[in-house]
Amino acid sequence: MSSEFSPAKTPEDVEKSSQLHDTYDEKLGLDSIDASNGDEALQLVGTQATERFSEEYNRKLRRKLDLVIPTISAAVYFSQYLDKTSLNYASIMGFPIVGQQYNLVSMAFYIGYLFWEFPTVYISQKLRLAKYLGGNIVVWGILLMLHASTNNFAAFFALRFLLGMCESCVAPCLILIISMFYKKNEQATRISWFYIMNGLTQVFGGFVAYGISFYSGKAIPPYKIVYVLLGGLAIVVGIVVLIWLPDSPVNARMLTKEERIAALERVRNDQGGTENKKFKKDQVIEALTDVRTWLVVLSTILTSIPNGALSNFSNIIIKSFGYSSKQTLILGTPAGFVGSAMVIFCGWYSDKKGERMIPIVFALVPTIVGSAVLIGMNGSTNKGVLLFATYLLGTFGSALSTIYAYNASNTGGHTKKVTINAMTMATFSIGNIIGTEIFQPKDAPAYIPGKTAIMVILIVQLIVSFILRHINNRLNKERKAKLAEETARRGWTEADVQRERERHAFADLTDKQNIFFIYTS
Repeated sequence: MSSEFSPAKTPEDVEKSSQLHDTYDEKLGLDSIDASNGDEALQLVGTQATERFSEEYNRKLRRKLDLVIPTISAAVYFSQYLDKTSLNYASIMGFPIVGQQYNLVSMAFYIGYLFWEFPTVYISQKLRLAKYLGGNIVVWGILLMLHASTNNFAAFFALRFLLGMCESCVAPCLILIISMFYKKNEQATRISWFYIMNGLTQVFGGFVAYGISFYSGKAIPPYKIVYVLLGGLAIVVGIVVLIWLPDSPVNARMLTKEERIAALERVRNDQGGTENKKFKKDQVIEALTDVRTWLVVLSTILTSIPNGALSNFSNIIIKSFGYSSKQTLILGTPAGFVGSAMVIFCGWYSDKKGERMIPIVFALVPTIVGSAVLIGMNGSTNKGVLLFATYLLGTFGSALSTIYAYNASNTGGHTKKVTINAMTMATFSIGNIIGTEIFQPKDAPAYIPGKTAIMVILIVQLIVSFILRHINNRLNKERKAKLAEETARRGWTEADVQRERERHAFADLTDKQNIFFIYTS
């Protein structure tokens, strides 16, 4: 009988093995946690959960959060979308800018948005998030009211540019706040609760503009009344945000100290982290080298091109069917209801099933069908079918809501989150800039090239969505295998794994650095 003996390890072999394990540990986020480099949450709850809260307590806390955070977020989005699309209403209410200059004024908003997106998100990281947001809202309300003070192209272009700058912080700030207060399987629903305002403002704004259109006085043109009213509303919303919207669970005045601790413990296991004021270059590099980031960017731009086109030209398309300006304002409102219903459904489905990409597919297919109908029935006198097709166009907007939820639940590390949110919203503005040029005056009134472009673009986005879903599922399988390997290597029990999971939750690790991070596909 023979035996095999392993040669004795030299001190050099032991040191080399130790270094390899240290490198592996660092790669998986298992090296020692530097609390001074972690989230602000560590000041309140530490690296280990020391307090446990019942399910009933957490449900009551979530209801308390729901009364404030999604409600105020919805008011912000309501105001923002009204303000952003005010040009759409003004376009059929005596607005003095027409033709290609109208396209340029529409584009100016997104140029300002793009110009200021990266500076605004990194400034917001250093400041109190909700206070920064509220200040921007007040300023854009003032800018909107100033639209009523001019009649020339240059002034409108400049005001729209500045409006875009101020509004560029809205989505990134709200996504961060939602991700700090809510668990992954709650985030898509809460985001849908404020994103639904995109559709409801279409209804509200249409009726308000319809009422104003009956104004026959000579003192002020109808479109100027729209700007004064919407600007005043934005200022009120900004003041509400400054007073009542919390910045993070750590300093939420609406919560007791015990509730702030419970709010943090509720989200600890999700590994998403909370707020960190330190800018980390390595997290920016990781964001830029993560293939999923660029797929999100591509998906965003594919969604935003149709948005830029339809948010400014939908009323013009409906009017081209032979309706008057007053009829157009009313007939455009059902599209808001259709879009809102899709947003709520996709948000619910996304959290219920733990999916992010499949709801995007649900949102895109009706818009593709609607575009095909409008192209195929061009010149038809069947106004009912044409109107129904335009209502279907509104469903695609839910895709962007789901992309917001995807970013919130699939990114770890505060600087990486901020960077990806900025890239998402920057490409949102690029897409909208391109979108404003899809419907060219020379293609009026049918705009067949623009409608065809929307259909093709959204078909491409369907493919991108399935690719992104496949990558996340593959990463989760790899992550599960690595964790099982590490558990066996270290001889961890289930309690040990949970302890390590808690220890890493608020260490401001990125999703790639943290072995306990699970992606939502």
